[in-house]
Amino acid sequence: MSEARKLWTRDELILALNLYLKLPFGKLHSGTPEIIHLAHILGRTAGSIAMRLNNFASVDPYHQQRGIGGLPGGRKQVEPIWKEFINNKDALLFESERILAEKEHTSIENKFADALQGTQHLKGEYKLREVKTRVNQNIFRQIVIANYNGKCAITGIDIPDLLLASHIIPWSKSEEERLNPENGICLSALYDRAYDKGYIGINVKFEILLSRELKKKHKEAYHAKYFSPLVGTKIIMPKKYYPKKEFLQFHMDEVFKG
Repeated sequence: MSEARKLWTRDELILALNLYLKLPFGKLHSGTPEIIHLAHILGRTAGSIAMRLNNFASVDPYHQQRGIGGLPGGRKQVEPIWKEFINNKDALLFESERILAEKEHTSIENKFADALQGTQHLKGEYKLREVKTRVNQNIFRQIVIANYNGKCAITGIDIPDLLLASHIIPWSKSEEERLNPENGICLSALYDRAYDKGYIGINVKFEILLSRELKKKHKEAYHAKYFSPLVGTKIIMPKKYYPKKEFLQFHMDEVFKG
């Protein structure tokens, strides 16, 4: 059977969604290495993978709001998978990584060995829950960093090892929004910690604010070097999923130290 007539399986569509979430819109073409890799493990052409990714773009509300239609021809196939992701991000992201590891002839445990350190001796449901959480946190990080084109939204630092996916609504405060790309901002370690602890805030205009606690340190050299220059500036905006304003306001109300 030719590829044109080879129906896409649910597993293949889930893997296409997984990759769609990890790539900026400008890289949804057949020359992108990640697309070539997925094509190889699925036995399909890079062009057909790119087409599926653009089908997902056609059902992504972000692109619909921008008036970009993607490729609507395969909408009926991808829409159920997209809806499943929206309704249960936690389950579908983990399933996509399990399938991907299997296709790559490895395992979740091997692929995420660094993230899963310390889980080897856990047992049963507790181990499964912990593994799932850590894997999904890792994928969330990949999605958020890609969304910010691999750069810190405050400094522009583009060294992956120094970047974190900062939650706007903290992980502990909303299970439903934990893996929502609109609930993540790519920040380097210092500003991730400062944001997480409420020393800096980002308002609904995407402006960076310093807390009262931080302003008390205005005479310190580190304040002049790392924090004063932020006053009156905005974050570097992402390529796709903007921080949701309701989430930013929650952080301003509940986490920011005023």
